[in-house]
Amino acid sequence: TSNRPDCLSVIGLARETAASFAEPLHLHTPVVHAEKHDGKTIDDYLSVEVKDAALCPRYTARVVEDIKIEPSPKWLRERLRACGVRPINNIVDITNYVCLEYGQPMHAFDYNYLKGGKITVRRADEGEKITTLDGVERTLTDKMLVIADAEKAVAVAGVMGGENSEIIPETKTIVFESANFNGPSVRVTARDIGLRTEASGRYEKGLDRENTLPAIERACELIELLGVGKVVEGIIDVFPEKAPQTVIPFEPEKINAFLGTDVPVESMLDTFKRLDIRLEDGKLYPPSYRADLEGMHDIAEEVIRIYGYDKIPTTLPSGEATTGKLSFEERIEQKARDIAEYCGFSQGMSYSFESPKVFDKLLIPAD
Repeated sequence: TSNRPDCLSVIGLARETAASFAEPLHLHTPVVHAEKHDGKTIDDYLSVEVKDAALCPRYTARVVEDIKIEPSPKWLRERLRACGVRPINNIVDITNYVCLEYGQPMHAFDYNYLKGGKITVRRADEGEKITTLDGVERTLTDKMLVIADAEKAVAVAGVMGGENSEIIPETKTIVFESANFNGPSVRVTARDIGLRTEASGRYEKGLDRENTLPAIERACELIELLGVGKVVEGIIDVFPEKAPQTVIPFEPEKINAFLGTDVPVESMLDTFKRLDIRLEDGKLYPPSYRADLEGMHDIAEEVIRIYGYDKIPTTLPSGEATTGKLSFEERIEQKARDIAEYCGFSQGMSYSFESPKVFDKLLIPAD
């Protein structure tokens, strides 16, 4: 659902499953053996400038050399197909695989088509045009965010890459992009250019800024695992400021009063441990991927869903039922109406004000 973008990933579902069944969670940490390429690090290849940090809170990039474009191995193709994703080639498949695993959309640019070895994240110029990967030319407005090189836009941020930098069979060097974009901005852009993608559907729900680095590391690990390229040493990570930490007071009595239950405090503490919610000095600190936890009512919901809705006792509604009856004036009016009807009168009810247009519809002459 729109409030739980963390669950749009295999890792997110693994976290939920571990919490639900009180099982330990084993997450894989990507390991990348990056090396200098001809004595060069990433800074010799690329520079990144983010001109609008409000629309792009984080931008992470890595470079991979000696790329071999070929079909992915069978296990990778089968996993993608099982998730309803069509395999294309090993590089595109890796970005799609990481998107499904981590819930972080990724993009790969052909480095040769990035003019000036520079990536600029900026708002589009009013009327600027870009041909997206689906072959359609789209006109942009200055409210939309684009990824650009030194000369032109090469992608619509969070929606789709441009045809002018796509991966082709001759591609030898790629730039991996793993970025965080403002959700409402992506949603409006996707709507206005009439293009809703797997990436935009995720971004518009609001993604975790902390996820861009692990995702790009996983993509580079898969490059090495499949033996299709060499990861260049260094990472460019433009991350002006972390998302503010949510702090919620822990008030067990309030939670129970709100739920109408008697959940033991020990059970609540166990729930927080399972869901990775830190408790310190009577305050709760939800993890960065749970942006939906904003206040006491959200914490109460977490407590009761892990404790078990089936354990809420069944009770009858309490409080007095009111008896409905007409007032004295209404009873007199009803009697008078009945007497008039017995005497042969008919009652008509009409609207006090009516537009003359109503009579036009009835085709009645004006006089």
